[in-house]
Amino acid sequence: MRFDVEHMTTYSYTEPVTLGPQTVRLRPRHDGGFRELGYSLLVDPAPVLRQERLDAEGNLATRMWFEAETRQLRIVSRFTVDTLESDPFGLVLDTAYRALPVIYPADEEAALARYRDAGSPEASVRALADDIVARSAGDPLAFLAVLNDRLHTGIEREIRDEGAPQTPAETLARGRGACRDQTVLFVSLCRAAGFAARFVSGYQDRSAMDATERHLHAWPEVYIPGCGWSGLDPTRGIAVGATHVAVAAAREPAGAMPVEGTYFGPASSRLSFDVRIKTGP
Repeated sequence: MRFDVEHMTTYSYTEPVTLGPQTVRLRPRHDGGFRELGYSLLVDPAPVLRQERLDAEGNLATRMWFEAETRQLRIVSRFTVDTLESDPFGLVLDTAYRALPVIYPADEEAALARYRDAGSPEASVRALADDIVARSAGDPLAFLAVLNDRLHTGIEREIRDEGAPQTPAETLARGRGACRDQTVLFVSLCRAAGFAARFVSGYQDRSAMDATERHLHAWPEVYIPGCGWSGLDPTRGIAVGATHVAVAAAREPAGAMPVEGTYFGPASSRLSFDVRIKTGP
């Protein structure tokens, strides 16, 4: 599937401000699931220094520095890609790792440790994870399928343009949440069952809410022994394949922010954005 994406982000300030360093993560993540045909990033005001680099999570990031004061920062990213994944359900577990709790090969365990750290899950999260383990009869792939369906059918989807994700317990208690809330909950439940899991931001071919306005999307990825990082989308109840393009992945949502930076001055700021996505064969 071909994706043509234009994403315009505008920060408007009530008074002139001095911009601190800015980091942009809006270029498709080179994970082998697509072929990039074109990419551009336009910034106004123009930075005095701009560097392309990989961040600590392996995301393609643009780091920028500015000098002159400004009342506005506008960032426009455009790209065209062809997605290549034809069978997202074609997962074949290594025969040695087909039971819960998840055990990873010794040569992968250390690299995945930070993505497995569940911290101290709230009681409601732990209880739901235990219930899904029981319902899946201890099968890792069945656990992920049951979990994906449980959040798809049990959490009402909403659009919330700004703000940090809800806690997993809050999303469960409310029974509703934006895609980033469902992703954080999904990741927490996976870690409670021993999986390595991470937060992903990017774009999808259509909204789960059939809305005309487009948004940056979020979904979880889980590291499956023998299969590697594999995505699921609880907002649509599907496995992630040719219908999604990832731009950033990280252990926590903050590490996948599309634009990250600071400004100095007494002004208040206002964020607006416009996302245009065209998809086709």
